[in-house]
Amino acid sequence: MLAVFAGACKKNLLDQYPESKISDAQYWNTPNDLQLFTNNYYQSLPSYNGYGNIGIYSLDVNSDNIIAEVSDTRLNGQTIVPATGGGWATSDWTVILSANYFLAHYPKVLQSYPWSQVKVSVGETLFFRAWFYFNKLRAFGNLPWINKVLATTDSSLLYSTRLSRKVITDSIVQDLDSAAAYLPSKPSAQSMRVYKELALAFKSRVCLYEGTWEKYHQGDAFGVTGENGTTFLQKAADAAGQVIQSGLFSLDNVGVQNGYWQIFNQISYAGSKEVMFWRAYNLALIVNNWPLQSNTGNGMGITKRLVDTYLCTDGLPIAQSLLYKGDDSIVHLIANRDPRLAQTIYKPGDAITNNAPNGVPPVIFSAPTLNQSSAYHSTTGYQIYKGHLPDFNSQVQMNGTQGLIFIRYAEVLLNEVEALAELGTIQQSDIDKTINLLRSRVGMPALNMAAIVPDPNWDFPGLSPIINEVRRERRVELACEGFRLDDVLRWAGAGNLIVNWKPLGAKFNQWATLLPTVIPGKNIYLNAAGYIEPYQKVSIMQSGYQFNLNRDYLSPLPLDQLTLNPNLKQNPGWQ
Repeated sequence: MLAVFAGACKKNLLDQYPESKISDAQYWNTPNDLQLFTNNYYQSLPSYNGYGNIGIYSLDVNSDNIIAEVSDTRLNGQTIVPATGGGWATSDWTVILSANYFLAHYPKVLQSYPWSQVKVSVGETLFFRAWFYFNKLRAFGNLPWINKVLATTDSSLLYSTRLSRKVITDSIVQDLDSAAAYLPSKPSAQSMRVYKELALAFKSRVCLYEGTWEKYHQGDAFGVTGENGTTFLQKAADAAGQVIQSGLFSLDNVGVQNGYWQIFNQISYAGSKEVMFWRAYNLALIVNNWPLQSNTGNGMGITKRLVDTYLCTDGLPIAQSLLYKGDDSIVHLIANRDPRLAQTIYKPGDAITNNAPNGVPPVIFSAPTLNQSSAYHSTTGYQIYKGHLPDFNSQVQMNGTQGLIFIRYAEVLLNEVEALAELGTIQQSDIDKTINLLRSRVGMPALNMAAIVPDPNWDFPGLSPIINEVRRERRVELACEGFRLDDVLRWAGAGNLIVNWKPLGAKFNQWATLLPTVIPGKNIYLNAAGYIEPYQKVSIMQSGYQFNLNRDYLSPLPLDQLTLNPNLKQNPGWQ
């Protein structure tokens, strides 16, 4: 596994680029100099250590999986073109610019040391340049490809045009291929550093994203002329397949009671066979505050739509299964359902806190925090339990050191099976080594490709049954981990899933007696069927989300950069 210690470096060389003007004599002399430089890439990864978040488990809040107190501006078509910043300022490109600085200077070390002592640091640099470039691709699509050192006087970043997103993705993949060639395999990699299989896993993420984007955006303003995504989909399948065939990884907690839930609240993943890339926290340096927010909902909540996605234990959707007991209560809701549902939302009896000293009894969940006077209340009644660490010491002393997951092997399995489904080459054996491993972990029946029962509530009824079921499995397995918006966007799915959609939560009546201060029509709002409707009184949401299909798939570039660099062109639909 790979761990990143938050706050571990006192002096960030990336922040000094290029004002520090590191000279040959001062710095670029030994392989150790290179490693010291690359240490700082890790510190640029997100840490989610402040208040108002629960790590990755709040990242789906901008999608149809989780909603917050205030409707999402992007989903509602309310984003405006920023005057400056917006993810395009020079400071937003720091790691990429620093990686280029490294790549321009590391050959000086080769004058005294062999390539074998240098290549790992080069591989790390290429990996992180690819990582941060992919973030830019997801936000803006077409980009300039920056692979040289720039002066700090380049206030507009550079005076070049944006290249096709396909060219940018090709360049990202080339970086990752080189990284995989230069980095050691996991068993021989230095502890706490990136490695070959991690580069391949990330490559599968990048290529699946771009392959499906090109496939489903064919012919619209966001697509790539003449491309259908096949090349990248095959690369995604191949990269994921290499990780799988390495035999180095497997799923954790197979057959363990609450094993799925336990994956997401560990202090350390050093012994995990599944978590491939993670950040560690340290009491002496930096901590997180997630348990403090996940106790009460953190001002967000899981949607009814996500909850309805989970199959029953006979492998059938709720619209087709006789085992479904309805949703008048959470107890009924989770009965006979995929166990991952009960391990993702709070249910009666779940521990909010435990392990308190001096005989203090545990705090047990009985009802969500629906009172709007609470800063961290639940918006839907389906409160996020996935990722919650009940340990009393972590909550009361505000010293959370719960590990932060970046890449799981489960995602790699899902990347491969989705790529093969999109290519139209998927076979039952592919499903057995991917989706059915995930289902087996929690005791769910296997997916039989030849016997898929139609679901009248499929998200994409115009697509094949196997693609719908592959997408269902991805949504369920990766719920609340920050993938959902990217998935909806790359599938060109906002028309199906977002436009005119009014999010709903749980049926309120199940908690009416337990929550006497929460009064329908006063401080909570319900639809005619009794479901919580968080945005019922929000005037701009009366017709549901108003995502602009001709504009909102990509973010706008800031006005100042368009002025400074006349070669830049604004994204489609933005004025």
